[in-house]
Amino acid sequence: MSPASRRVSPSVLREGMRVLWVAVRAEPRVFTLSVLASALYAAMTVATAQVLGMVTEDVVLPAFEDGRAAAGALAAAAAAIVGVAALKALGVAGRRFYAGLMQYRMQAQYRREVTRQYLRLPLAWHHRHPTGQLLSNANADVEAAWAPIAPLPMAVGVVFMLLISAVSILVTDVAIAVVGFLIFPAIALVNVVYQRRLAPVATHAQRLRAEVSEVAHESFEGGLVVKTLGREGAETERFAAAANRLRDANIAVGRLRGLFDPVLEALPNLGVLAVLLVGSLRLDAGAMTAGDLVHVAYLFTLLSWPIRALGWVLAEVPRSVVGWERVRGVLDATGSLPYGDEAPAGNGGRAAAMEVRGVRFAYETDEHADLSGTGGGNGSGARHVLHDVSFAVEPGRTVAVVGPTGSGKSTLTSLLVRLVDPADGSVLLDGVDLRDVRRGGVAETVSLVPQQTFLFDDTVRGNVTLGMDAPDERVWAALRLAQADGFTAALPDGLDTRVGERGATLSGGQRQRLVLARALIRRPRLLVMDDATSAVDPQVEARILQNLREQNATGDDDDGGGSTVVVVAYRKATIALADEVVYLDHGRVTGRGTHAELLETSEGYRDLVNAYERTEGEQTEGERAETADTAVEGGEGALR
Repeated sequence: MSPASRRVSPSVLREGMRVLWVAVRAEPRVFTLSVLASALYAAMTVATAQVLGMVTEDVVLPAFEDGRAAAGALAAAAAAIVGVAALKALGVAGRRFYAGLMQYRMQAQYRREVTRQYLRLPLAWHHRHPTGQLLSNANADVEAAWAPIAPLPMAVGVVFMLLISAVSILVTDVAIAVVGFLIFPAIALVNVVYQRRLAPVATHAQRLRAEVSEVAHESFEGGLVVKTLGREGAETERFAAAANRLRDANIAVGRLRGLFDPVLEALPNLGVLAVLLVGSLRLDAGAMTAGDLVHVAYLFTLLSWPIRALGWVLAEVPRSVVGWERVRGVLDATGSLPYGDEAPAGNGGRAAAMEVRGVRFAYETDEHADLSGTGGGNGSGARHVLHDVSFAVEPGRTVAVVGPTGSGKSTLTSLLVRLVDPADGSVLLDGVDLRDVRRGGVAETVSLVPQQTFLFDDTVRGNVTLGMDAPDERVWAALRLAQADGFTAALPDGLDTRVGERGATLSGGQRQRLVLARALIRRPRLLVMDDATSAVDPQVEARILQNLREQNATGDDDDGGGSTVVVVAYRKATIALADEVVYLDHGRVTGRGTHAELLETSEGYRDLVNAYERTEGEQTEGERAETADTAVEGGEGALR
């Protein structure tokens, strides 16, 4: 444990009370009902002691003296005991129900708020925060933040109970009250020492819970790498180390609780013994009655357990403060993408015009350098990727973006769909700066098919539509454009076939084509493909691009009305199909023109595309298998 984690900030309790006050303000009605139910329980607890004292004095002792008990007195005593017990049970039920309702409502509310904030924050902010940490923020940290709510109403009721008990005991006998009340400062002192020892250990354990979640998520996400490189042992050791640290921290918490819980349990019982001792002396002296002694002793017996509710609240406060700070760290994140109120000027849903003007972009290497979170890259820790990039694409045309690894192609695609904003310059759609487009306007007009495909554990239809209300005819039309209708028809249940987690039952090329169909079904006016057909056979890729070109030429509204296409490509056959090529090198546009023109004028471009070219004899076994699958799919599609 670090020295910082060993120190207890004097403001921990104060911060914990502020967190609870947030919950009280959010749910005042539910909190009031839970406190009223707890107050009823407290009052009935004191009333139980009072009733037992009266029953002892008026029923039990006369029965010993007379040798018999009156039926009416017994009935009245039983009715009083049962009535008080019923009200006490009602208070317990109400307290637990409303406390749980308040706690779970707050957890649900802040899980939703954290998730909504994740969706609002730009991609640049997510790049700087591990996914495991984000999962921990939305789950374990939210749960920890509101953990003290469950015992809070009881703790408030305990305060009410102590006040009633103090008055009742003082009215009964002042001497016994003085002796009994000595136990409360002792309990308070032990609780203070307990919290000072527990706070840093509990805080450390809460942080380690997030660390275990981060390591586990990373290992699961990298399962393919772990398996293929034989890193199971290393990952097991890494997770075991984190789990062992959490285990040790939890054991430390348990050790402290095991040390202090018996003390807190014993102190009220010692108080009861002291009251009985002094009370017996007072009884012999005739200063009090047997009923009064039973009343006071039983009252102290009942108080021993509820008083510990204060300790439960205090024990959860350190974890609550840590969880709340981590949750607020997400909710207070300043990263955002501002929106305007304009919409791209469409032309009957036809292809869009796109222009990039003097764009510069850099990734922040220092987490705190770019407080906006937009990823523009103006801080001193910025790593520049794009420099004064400018080009335009006319509606309905296909432009291939080509460049060596690290030249900024994928970053450029992120700018075109406004996942991030440039530090300088602008990206325009139909003459409108994307920063001025209304919220949701870019997504309605532009579709991105990324390098890394992601399919949900859902049906083919569900993965293509993603909740969009589209008839099957429209789904099949998108699949035909993406050359995915053949293998989809051959699946056991067609569109209703589940593809497994991340599309595990499909090949890489099939997954890419489904993701392309997902973009096409939305009939985008600008389609951005970031090396989105790398796993697809060249012949299939050529047919996909040809389908898009024919769609633009015919303007068939049933198939989407045409799209402007920007494609990041490497294959010469793919590049040759483009109307124009933009060549990026070290983040700058160093060449523009047709494929043939750049082969003549740009040595770097010529070397790059020739390096990717293969003869049929060099085709890999996987590509030949893909080609064979394509032939079968084509035949099945024709039969359909």
